[in-house]
This record gives sequence, C-alpha cells and structure tokens, in this order.
Amino acid sequence: MQLPAYDVNRYTPKQMVIIPLILLVLALISLAITMASTGLPVRPGIDFTGGETVTITTTETTEQIFAVFSGYPLETVRDVTNGKYLEFRAMDDTTALNALIDTRYPDSNIFHIGASFGKNLQGLALEALLLSFIGMTVVVFITFRSFVPSAAVVLSAFADIAMTAAAMNVLGLPLTLGTTAALLMLIGYSVDSDILLTMRTIKRQGKLEDKLAGAFHTGIIMTSTAIAAAAAMWVVSWYGNILIINEISTVLLLGLAFDIMNTWLTNAAIIKWYLGGRGESKQDVPKKGATKQNASRTGGTK
Repeated sequence: MQLPAYDVNRYTPKQMVIIPLILLVLALISLAITMASTGLPVRPGIDFTGGETVTITTTETTEQIFAVFSGYPLETVRDVTNGKYLEFRAMDDTTALNALIDTRYPDSNIFHIGASFGKNLQGLALEALLLSFIGMTVVVFITFRSFVPSAAVVLSAFADIAMTAAAMNVLGLPLTLGTTAALLMLIGYSVDSDILLTMRTIKRQGKLEDKLAGAFHTGIIMTSTAIAAAAAMWVVSWYGNILIINEISTVLLLGLAFDIMNTWLTNAAIIKWYLGGRGESKQDVPKKGATKQNASRTGGTK
C-alpha cells in the first residue's frame, strides 16, 4: 500500500494554515462557552463534581431507567455487561435514592464521590495538565534554542489539546480521570511528531521539500501505528463495555486525527515560511567546510 505523497510546494504557508486556524478559533470559542457555564473548558464528569455512580443488573431500557429515577438528578445511563451504569449529580441527602436502588435493584453496586473530594481531584488534574504542558514547552525551547521552530511545536501541541477538548464537548464526553489521562498522553504523542518534523528540517542538510517529504513519510507511519493501537483499544472496550478504556481510546483517536492536521499543515507551514525566509526552500545547503574541501581538490581558485 503506497503512502500518500506530501507535496509541500502545492500550497503557500498562508493557504496551509487556513483550515487549522479556523478550527482552532472555533475550538477556543467552544471551550470559552463551556467554561462560562461549568467553570471548566470541558464539562466535568462525576469524578470532578461529586455524586453517585451505580451499576445495576437489569434488562430495562434507558428510557425506563430515567422514568424510575425521574425525581432524582440522573445524569447519564450507559450500557454495561448485563446491566446499566448510572451517574447521579451530587445531592445533599442520598438516603431516599439509596433505598430505592436497594429495593428495586438488590444486586446493585453504589459508589459515592464527595463534592469536596471531586473538587480536589479537579484541581490536581488541571495542575497535572498545566505542568505537563509547561514542562514540554521548556524542553522544546532548550532543544531547538530558536524561537520560531520551538513556538511552532508548542502551538501545534496546544492546538491538538484545544481541538480535542472542544470535540469532547461536541460529543458529550466529560472530563474524568480517564479522559484527563488521555489528554496527558496526547501531549506526548503530538510533540513526538512535531519534534520529528522540526529535527528533520532544521538539523539536516538538503532541499526543504525533500526533507519535509522524508519527515512526512516517517511521521505518518508513527502516527498511523498509534491510531491503530487506539482503534484496537476502542473496539475491545466497545465489545466489553469497559467505560474508562472507551473514553481514553476515543480521546486518543480524536487527538491523533487533529495531530496529523496540525503537524503537517500548521507546523509544516511555519517551518516552510521560516526556512524559506532564510533562503533554504529550494537550494541545497552546503555543509560547513565543503567549499574549502572542493577548492583544495581543484588546486584553489584563480
């Protein structure tokens, strides 16, 4: 199977960044709207708000479950093996709810998450995301020691996270411990492909289009491997009704898809503009000392 060709000369840098820029702006608007209504860029799940999670053994439909608990703040109902998984928002008193569950579904499993405990988890999760991103930024700037290439890597990684978070809002995926872990993993995945692109174009000699084509060939293989692994996770979790694995794999699939776009459009466009401004877009860049060696072989210049 032949990989798709990457023609870097087909579009100008401005044309390459149009679609990613529009999507990034829409993503930031979505995150801002969600933050104004919930206090977080992504709608928080029970893990971060507190509440009751209940696993029941039943053959009732989702509509019937909502009817049974019509007087309670039932948030979501999901299918699991031999039953349903229910999430209730935090309540001041859960005595009546627990009594109803025990009476109607005697084989149920109830797990309570306190509101204060959820708030603490929420703070820790946000700190982990922030520190991971800051750490990634510091390492990138130390590695390249040049503002434009480093900023391109950081911008692409930020766009991956922002677009993925906005897609979570659109699909109704809440921010939980599982999805937070997936976002942390995504930071590493996205930076990996961006660093590959930047290293191949900044550190190596040759024509820019040749270096970009080689980086694209390797990078697509890397990302495709990660997508295949995440897809396998998703299929297994879907058949096995493993909720947390399903959430993690879904977020990874979304993020990796956005990473392909942001790496090979946004980052590649910035690199093309940056190196093109230095006169490295089409000319072979000779290695240091190559001119002197050629002169010595021909006996010098007249």
